[in-house]
Amino acid sequence: MSAAQKAYYAHPQNKFWRVLHEAGFTPRLFAASEYALLPEHGIGLTDIAKYVSGNDNQLPPQSLGRDAADALRARIEKHAPKRLAFTSLTGGRRVMGTKAEFGLQKGKIGDTEVWILPSPSPAAHWNWDSQLWHALAAKVRKR
Repeated sequence: MSAAQKAYYAHPQNKFWRVLHEAGFTPRLFAASEYALLPEHGIGLTDIAKYVSGNDNQLPPQSLGRDAADALRARIEKHAPKRLAFTSLTGGRRVMGTKAEFGLQKGKIGDTEVWILPSPSPAAHWNWDSQLWHALAAKVRKR
């Protein structure tokens, strides 16, 4: 659905936009089509899998492989955001290591603090918990 709409997290049951607002990252609830407004609020979006779309288990193996993870790591080192949050345990583990768990990671990418958050996807409802999203938002507010 996101690929068809050319917008991040566009599935109507995806919790991404709602939790961004509820946690205080955005001043109002944004529609997926408004993703281009996020940089005004200090939020950038990127992907490990830059040229394919779908749930993690639907992607070709190389799309989340070492080369894709290294390319993401290079983009993060180049742009040096203060924080990076993965919205997928699978994606986070591809970059941070197979033993990575939800929450603030011990390791960084360059100087960038890394978090792994529960996926807001309806397909990942089994692990949904907004608590870590709120914890990250509280840390961002402390700056």
